[in-house]
Amino acid sequence: MKVIEISCLEVWREISNYIEDGVDAELRARMEAHFKVCAHCTAFLDGTRNVVKLVTDGVEYPMPDASVSACTIRLKTNSKLQAWSAA
Repeated sequence: MKVIEISCLEVWREISNYIEDGVDAELRARMEAHFKVCAHCTAFLDGTRNVVKLVTDGVEYPMPDASVSACTIRLKTNSKLQAWSAA
């Protein structure tokens, strides 16, 4: 079976579905073939898996006080972030 190439953009759009086994066999094969030749997308896959693991492992990581202060100041001074944080 010949695997049809897939672009990096298509890989990025489907990366979460790929990780969660939410892609069909044909798309999975295309993505796996792409990962074999694209170091950037392989790194993106590894990074996404790490984020999912950190978010779902149930461990809370407290932010340093300096980071909390910087985020608070940024939220108060950036109208786009104010709208986002209020949502």
